[in-house]
Amino acid sequence: MSERVDDGTDSGGRDAESVGRNGESRDADRPEPESLPAEIRESVPDYDDEYLDRVSDRLMYSYDLEADVVERGERFDLYAKMRLRNQKQFLHPALSYADHDVMEHVFARRVTAPTDEEIERLVEFAHGVADDRVEGDEQHYGTDITVVLVADQIPETVADFVEGFRDRTLLKLGYYGHYEVNLVVVAPDQKRLVASEVADVAGAFRLWEPVEEPEEGFFSRFAKRFWR
Repeated sequence: MSERVDDGTDSGGRDAESVGRNGESRDADRPEPESLPAEIRESVPDYDDEYLDRVSDRLMYSYDLEADVVERGERFDLYAKMRLRNQKQFLHPALSYADHDVMEHVFARRVTAPTDEEIERLVEFAHGVADDRVEGDEQHYGTDITVVLVADQIPETVADFVEGFRDRTLLKLGYYGHYEVNLVVVAPDQKRLVASEVADVAGAFRLWEPVEEPEEGFFSRFAKRFWR
């Protein structure tokens, strides 16, 4: 499992690009995939899909990646999992306190044209994933479950639904954190993407634009989302 420790700052994405896998553009100040240790490169699947390969180049630094997964009866071409732990330390890393975990599960697949019914079914799917995977306790801060559809085109009814979507569930009135369901629909050939309000991972799928530099740390952004 990929695990990051965040002290409130986040290097995030960049505003310049260079060449990545298969010669496509990628973020300039991240290391070339070929320069990473062999065990990391070998853990990144080959998706046999140029677009998803390029997305994985953006995700591989923070996420564990899998290909061709089946979850609760739904098949996905790409699955990504990230765990971020925020720690406060007293003098030494061994003396940590107030640990909080943030998780994200990203499920992405190809479709021709998503329908309203499919989107609604996948929202229920995401809640089912939360039932299976979210372990609410005092250390759990939040979990994002994001479903991404890579489409040939985006119907306007789907775009309207996704852009107006927000679904957050508090666990034990918030004492055990919360989980958030996010939606992203992208039509790469049309260079069009729609996303729900707090789908932060959407930038990784907007390949025609550089990843934006965040103005604050990941946990700060996550905390603001909780109180909105």
